[in-house]
Amino acid sequence: MEVKPYKFKRVFVIVLDSVGIGAALDSFKYNDEGADTLGHVGEFFDGNLKLPNLAQIGLSNIRPTAPIKGVQIQNNPIGCFGKMEEKSVGKDSMDGHWEMMGLPVLQELSTFPNGFPDDIIKKIEKFSGRKVIVNRPYSGTQVLHDYGEEELRENSLIVYTSGDSVMQIAAHEDNLTIEELYKICTYARTLLNGPKYTVGRVIARPYVGSNKNNFVRTSNRHDFSLSPTGVTDLVKLHDQGLSVIAIGKINDIFSGQGISEAFHNENNNDGMDHIDNVLQRDFTGLCFANLVDFDVLYGHRRNPEGFGKLLINFDHRLGGFMRQLHKSDLMIITADHGNDPTYKGTDHTRENVPLLVYSPSLSHPGLNLGVRTTFSDLGTTILDNFGIDISNSGNSFLNEL
Repeated sequence: MEVKPYKFKRVFVIVLDSVGIGAALDSFKYNDEGADTLGHVGEFFDGNLKLPNLAQIGLSNIRPTAPIKGVQIQNNPIGCFGKMEEKSVGKDSMDGHWEMMGLPVLQELSTFPNGFPDDIIKKIEKFSGRKVIVNRPYSGTQVLHDYGEEELRENSLIVYTSGDSVMQIAAHEDNLTIEELYKICTYARTLLNGPKYTVGRVIARPYVGSNKNNFVRTSNRHDFSLSPTGVTDLVKLHDQGLSVIAIGKINDIFSGQGISEAFHNENNNDGMDHIDNVLQRDFTGLCFANLVDFDVLYGHRRNPEGFGKLLINFDHRLGGFMRQLHKSDLMIITADHGNDPTYKGTDHTRENVPLLVYSPSLSHPGLNLGVRTTFSDLGTTILDNFGIDISNSGNSFLNEL
C-alpha cells in the first residue's frame, strides 16, 4: 500500500492485563473502594519495586501526591503520562478492550452469583454427554484443588463463574481433548448471546496434573467472546488497508473482527517475544498486545509478590523494546482493569488504568495527559493518527504528543 505521511507509521499498544492504578470514582458501585493494584504492590515491596523504564516514561508522575513506592517521580520524564477512567458498566477484560477500541459496554451483561440456570446447564450436559459439577462462583485455582479429582474420575465438566459476566469450563486434558473442550465452549457460547442471557465470555480452562496438589491450568485456554455489538476501531483501521496485528487474547476478545494477523501467547515472555518480532517487521498500522499473566497467575490468586516480580521482569523486557523503537513508532502502555493482589476476594477491581506514551520523536515529552474520561480516547488517538474520521469517537490526544 502507498505510505501516507502519518505522524506515526507503527503504533504498539501493550495492555498489562489487570495493572490498575487506583480505585475509580465509581468503585463503590462494585464494592471495590480502596483498591489500588500498583500502589499496594509497591507497598508490599517496600521500596524494592524497581521499574526504571516505566518510571522514566512517567509512571509515578501520574499520581505525584501518591507515587508508586520504589518508582521514582521523574523531573524530566521521556514520555507523556496520564490515566483513564472506564465508562463501561463492567470491569472485565472484554469491557476494557472494547472500550479502548471505541465500543464501551453501556448495558449490564448477565452475571450469575448463584450459578447458571438449570436450563443452560442441562443443555450443556446433553450436548457434551457429561455431568456438570460446581456451577457457582469460584476461584479458578481453588476449584481445581477442590473438584479436579472428581472431574477427572467421573469424566464430568467443571463449570464456574466469577463476579464478571463469564462462564468458565474446566476439564483435564487427559479427560477431554482440547478440541472437544473448545467444541463444548463454542456450543455454550450460542446459549449466552441473548436476549435472555447475555454473557461477555465463555472461557475454556484446560488443566493438567495428577492430583489436587499439582493441578495447573495450561496455556491452551481460549476465550469465546461475545461478538462486538458495533464497529470497533480495529475494523475501521483494517478497512483502510492498515495492518492490525493482535498478540495474546486480543483476537479472542474481538472475535477476530478487524484483525489481519494474530499470535497466541504461552506466557508474558512469549508475548514480549512476539512484540519484539513484530517490531522487526515493516508495516503500517497497529500492533495490539495483551500480557495476561499479571491477571491469571497473580491478581486472581492474590499474590502480590509474584505480581511485583512479573512487573520487574516486564520492565526489563520493556527497556530492550524501547531502545529499538524508530522515530516513526508510537508506544502506548495501559491496562484493561485492576486486580489488586492485596484486596479481598479474587475478582477484578474497578480501577483507573495508567496511560504511558512514548516515542523517540515526541514533541512534548513530560506532558501530563490528565485524566481521560473514557478508555476510548486511546483508540480515537490511533484513528486520528491514520487520518480516519473521529467525529463520533472519544477525544484524541495526538496533537498533544
